[in-house]
Amino acid sequence: MSPHPTRTRLAALAAAALLAGLLGGAPPTASAAPATATDAPTDAADGQLTDLVNPFIGTRNEGNTFPGAAVPFGMVQLSPDTGHSTGYNWDQTSIRGFSTTHLSGVGCALGGDLPVMPTTGDITSTDNARYAATFSHDDESASPGSYEVTFGDYGGTTAELTATTRTGHQRYTFPETDKANVLLNSGQALHKVTRSEVRVVDDRTIAASVTGRGFCQDTEKEYTVHTLTRFDRPFDGHGTWDGDEVTDGGGSASGGEGRRGAYARFDTRDGDRDVEVVTSLSYVDGAGAARNLAAEGTRSFDATRDAARAAWEKRLGQVRAEGGSEERRRVFYSSLYRALLHPNVGEDVDGRYTGWDQRTHTSDGFTYHQNWSLWDTYRTQAQLLALLAPGESRDMALSLLRVDAEGGWLPKWGYGTVETNIMTGDPVTPFLTNAYRQGLLKGHEEEAYAVLRKNADGVPPADSPYVGRMGNAEYLKDGYVPFLPDREKEKPGDSDFHHGASATLEYALSDAALAEMARDLGHTEDAARYAERSRNYRSVFDASTGFFRPRDGAGAFTGPEDPARSEGFHEGTAWQYMWLTPQDQPGVISLIGGREAAGDRLDSFFAYDQLLADPEGTAREVWVNGPYDYDNADKYNPQNEPDLIAPYTYLSTGEPWKTTDVVHAALTLFTDGPDGVTGNDDLGTMSSWMVLTAMGVFPVFPGTDTWGLSAPAFDKVTLTLDPEWYPRGGFTVTADGAGDGKRYIRSASLGGEDLPRTWITTDDIRRGDLALETGAEPSDWGTGEDAAPPSTPLGGS
Repeated sequence: MSPHPTRTRLAALAAAALLAGLLGGAPPTASAAPATATDAPTDAADGQLTDLVNPFIGTRNEGNTFPGAAVPFGMVQLSPDTGHSTGYNWDQTSIRGFSTTHLSGVGCALGGDLPVMPTTGDITSTDNARYAATFSHDDESASPGSYEVTFGDYGGTTAELTATTRTGHQRYTFPETDKANVLLNSGQALHKVTRSEVRVVDDRTIAASVTGRGFCQDTEKEYTVHTLTRFDRPFDGHGTWDGDEVTDGGGSASGGEGRRGAYARFDTRDGDRDVEVVTSLSYVDGAGAARNLAAEGTRSFDATRDAARAAWEKRLGQVRAEGGSEERRRVFYSSLYRALLHPNVGEDVDGRYTGWDQRTHTSDGFTYHQNWSLWDTYRTQAQLLALLAPGESRDMALSLLRVDAEGGWLPKWGYGTVETNIMTGDPVTPFLTNAYRQGLLKGHEEEAYAVLRKNADGVPPADSPYVGRMGNAEYLKDGYVPFLPDREKEKPGDSDFHHGASATLEYALSDAALAEMARDLGHTEDAARYAERSRNYRSVFDASTGFFRPRDGAGAFTGPEDPARSEGFHEGTAWQYMWLTPQDQPGVISLIGGREAAGDRLDSFFAYDQLLADPEGTAREVWVNGPYDYDNADKYNPQNEPDLIAPYTYLSTGEPWKTTDVVHAALTLFTDGPDGVTGNDDLGTMSSWMVLTAMGVFPVFPGTDTWGLSAPAFDKVTLTLDPEWYPRGGFTVTADGAGDGKRYIRSASLGGEDLPRTWITTDDIRRGDLALETGAEPSDWGTGEDAAPPSTPLGGS
């Protein structure tokens, strides 16, 4: 499968001429476009770290990851679809096509636009479930930035994939045949397609657009993605289809719901069996797709793949983990890889993007990003990216401010150019206050604060597609969101009223994070108000049961008294939400009955005695297992977001060694097999938990810059950090022997000075390295009350 240099050069020249015609002027030059992954050197690095990454981790047991090709934060995720609702499933045995958009670890169907499929022979079906090709994992491979498979059908056709930021590159190797086909299916996707259009532009180019909606619940708002697909040689034939009708030589097809697409046909009997294909995306228009193709789509497949691999090697090389097992390192770097896939670039090479008002805008001084699984990512991934990708993290935060400016409100769970309103609470507040506390909003502090204040104190208007804090009126009046399970939804998505208890806890956490920001900016009255509201968790604490419980509209506690029941809590129980109060752990501990009583409850929650005897067995058999096993449990759920910070509660009960015991047991759930992710990965959330926990530095108070400490899984972890935000250019955690099982911290120092507390700040990370002395037995390090992570102080100063 050697490249064809002459043909590739001619194809590039022809593409430039074509694009000039499409754009109505001279072709844009790549040098005028913003930097992309294709600007990386083509001589890929030695591959040491990329060789450790297994993109198939999480493709079984509803981890819902994808194994295909992407670059860090790229617009394109070119990956195979096997018939699973979210794309690829390890246990399925046929491929329906290679589509251009995927999200790693989502729980519901979304994306999968324009699946492209190589076939041979006559086209007898337009349904990708029927023309799908069988395959075996023995004939499949993947690494960061590339994917390859050989079909069991279609004469053993081989498909290879790679990507740039805005283009997906494919190379298909066919058998010798006069009917080698490449099918572009505009009418089928992972979500609901409401309209599609496909058009044969010339004898090497096909344009398409796909409009769709959906995600867990059908939304009213739609998004459109525009594509341009360019082949490296002229077709020997082409056609289109509309429904079941295939038109040989057809030039276009368009309409509403229904199967629709186009195909290009090649004669490979002369020995030239490779067909290279490049598809570009734009969320703006066809001209944007053309510009993106001109800027990023003219390199050969091999050069593009090398550049993608080099981009990943550079990113992964920011973190050097030493010590520990080879499997642990594979799991670690595979998790780091997944943590760097999202959010995604949403603008074209000329800076244009479609805003949430569905109008075209142009970025100024930042790169616009999209795809916001905020309920998940505010707890782990946002903080990891602030360390490793502060420039992109700043762009992401500024993009959210644009969402408010152009769409009218801040989002809750946004995909592409629309809001889905999935999940509950107020996740955007700790996401943005985290960006502020990490120093990423310089020059935009007051702008961000004004937007967050509006969101925290109000409710989106009825004609807005956003739900925001939909229970805010009741919360501000009574101190809690009432549990109203029979209340009809006014807008598509989830309802805070259907999960009143957990929504109250989420609002209170967000109020605490906003109070910290208000205090820093000198808004003292606001700071006092939000700090007081952060104690609203107390309004849903039922002293008769000793747990949080939902309250109805009249203020009475309602639902079952058993805290292992799920009623009133989103994807969890009162046991699991008991610890989602990082803003006031002393207050919660006091409600429970003090440190000893809280410690006893935590021990029961984590099955601590059993865990000591059998960590992995307890994690797999006693804790909650199953990606959607949310209900009726009194044990830790390591597979879902509400419990991500729960193990670190031991830092506040004076038993920090138990945090390490629990998180090291949880780390055993992350393996290098296809079922090696705990639950849905949720755009890198669970993977980020693994990376941070394995480093021994974890964001215990989302929305602030507080990092709790536990013994890492390695002897040494060295971070290379951007000196613009981290002047020393790095941060190192050393813990000799931790990788070999000495998991208890006996003493700690920061920058050479003794560190008796169990937490550090981002400024501490900027000042000095962290050195931990570890041993085989617990010690009294970090056991004092003054060693625990801080709470949000009441008052405005």
